[in-house]
Amino acid sequence: MGHPKDPHANSLAADFVARASRYAVTGMREVRPERFDPWARHPAARKILCDPAGKPVDSPGFCALIAAAEREGRDLVFLVGGHDGLPPEWRERDGLLLSLSPLTFPHELARAVLAEQIYRAFTSLRGHPYPR
Repeated sequence: MGHPKDPHANSLAADFVARASRYAVTGMREVRPERFDPWARHPAARKILCDPAGKPVDSPGFCALIAAAEREGRDLVFLVGGHDGLPPEWRERDGLLLSLSPLTFPHELARAVLAEQIYRAFTSLRGHPYPR
């Protein structure tokens, strides 16, 4: 959410999104909550809301999340909040509230961390040497 301000963090996130695109249709975009409803736009996808108050997960746990979605043939939609976090009404809807870290990051850096973890999961599931 919001407008990306740091071109370096954004290019890092874009690089990992491009790498992950080798394994699945992957994209990243900025949305405005008042004009975008992920539940209406992607009704069958599992929504993963990235929030510091969410369930903590390590890289193997994140990899298991990606593996389960692949087994089920289910799309995943990850949502990273802007400077004010996620809209409260989104947090109350059906979705997994997931913490990327107990630390607080600027949302541009959180997107880069998320994109890297998605790429790491895909490479790990396919035996690629990247995760080592």
